[in-house]
Amino acid sequence: MKKFTVLTLFPEMFNNFMTTSIIKKALYEKLIAIKIVDIRDYSIGKHHQVDDYQYGGGEGMVLMIEPLVAAIKAHQTKDSVTILLTPQGKQYVQEQVQQFAANDNDLILVCGHYEGFDERILYYIDYELSIGDYILTGGELASMVVIDSVTRLCENVINTQSHLNDSFSNNLLDYPVYTKPVEYDGHYVPEVLLSGHHQKIAQWREYEALKKTWLKRPDLLEKKNLTTEQQILLEKIKNEKKV
Repeated sequence: MKKFTVLTLFPEMFNNFMTTSIIKKALYEKLIAIKIVDIRDYSIGKHHQVDDYQYGGGEGMVLMIEPLVAAIKAHQTKDSVTILLTPQGKQYVQEQVQQFAANDNDLILVCGHYEGFDERILYYIDYELSIGDYILTGGELASMVVIDSVTRLCENVINTQSHLNDSFSNNLLDYPVYTKPVEYDGHYVPEVLLSGHHQKIAQWREYEALKKTWLKRPDLLEKKNLTTEQQILLEKIKNEKKV
């Protein structure tokens, strides 16, 4: 069972997250465990302080090292990996998701707020992770992204074939999908999907996945070892675009 421990100043943010969709199911079936820890429980002094002004002057408050390290040490084990969620971290990608899901380590996710952490926190963590080149109010949403992305790859959470075909898992974007009605506002479901011919449908999906990836995320194709058949399809797609 994969275990997540989230260190946060705002534990109430996780109430809905843990009671909906796949996360709720995985918790109920004990496929994962999530523990939300209030950093304020490890605050110092009678005023329960967790932040202070930064040395050298500057705007904003900084999370203090003492409560952070106390919270981390209280929940670290020999099997845990401690992750600092910060815009300065390494970009979080599907390959990292797969690694977290595949190993047996519990994950401790440290959420920041205010103007950041006392820099000495880096001596007490294993990874710095960023979910993208933008700034959030705090690390809580980022921690939810990590939990959600890892959980769906954990055994028995969702159908294995579903996540094997995910975008980024095989360096191809997903092929287009459709459902009822067949026609809407003059737009139709492709006839091949209504044909019942499984081989033709599979060929159409492979072609459309290659086409969508080439048009929207050609960088992914640089990482993919295309088969000879896929290379031929890709050349056809490129020539059609020129026309």
